[in-house]
Amino acid sequence: MLTNKTALVTGSTSGIGLGIAKALARQGANIVLNGFGDVEGPKAEIAALGVKVAYHGADMSHVDQIEDMIQFAQAQWGSLDILVNNAGIQHVSKIENFPTERWDAIIAINLSSAFHTTRCALPAMQAANWGRIINVASVHGLVGSAEKSAYVAAKHGVVGLTKVTALENATTGVTCNAICPGWVLTPLVQKQVDAKAAALGLSNEDAKKVLLGEKEPSMQFTTPDELGELAVFFCSPAGNNVRGVAWNMDGGWVAQ
Repeated sequence: MLTNKTALVTGSTSGIGLGIAKALARQGANIVLNGFGDVEGPKAEIAALGVKVAYHGADMSHVDQIEDMIQFAQAQWGSLDILVNNAGIQHVSKIENFPTERWDAIIAINLSSAFHTTRCALPAMQAANWGRIINVASVHGLVGSAEKSAYVAAKHGVVGLTKVTALENATTGVTCNAICPGWVLTPLVQKQVDAKAAALGLSNEDAKKVLLGEKEPSMQFTTPDELGELAVFFCSPAGNNVRGVAWNMDGGWVAQ
């Protein structure tokens, strides 16, 4: 379905980003990975799916590196057709104690980076009259949670950016939509599980149940593979007129 398309997925060396990259690769898309940590392992996983894979190590808090990454992705195999803005970081603290440098970093990486990748990628997508921009927001782009001011503000901003991008391109073949996951057992969330286990003196499994029980009625984590399949849907012909949505995959979190 996506043969000869190129997809850039930011923050894709693990977790949700890698899950989305693999789902797109299974549909034939060539993949440009981005992120920190182990690179060779994810590259091998993508290559094993029979597509081409490249990597760019842009730090998503630096505009010049983002611009270079978009140019790199466009040059690899002739076009950048699918942009998935997934890179994100988290910090948990009450507002009055929130370190200002952590606020700035979260806004830069979770929100501003999506603006910069989008503005750089759009002209070529518009010229080709086909493109898919998928922003990985969060259930926290739709509702709030205490002690996550920067993350919630950034993800609400991502949902707003998604709507405007979709509207500005509404008569073209370029769509923009947001995925809003609830709890996904990524390394980021595992840290929160570990902290809860330590604070409450619980086993890791029991801490997971407490975490899910607070917010997610299904009592199960969404998986990166499930989120990847939603991204594939947005890229399919069935997604041609899906524009500007914030699609929550959250086990009933927002339905409450």
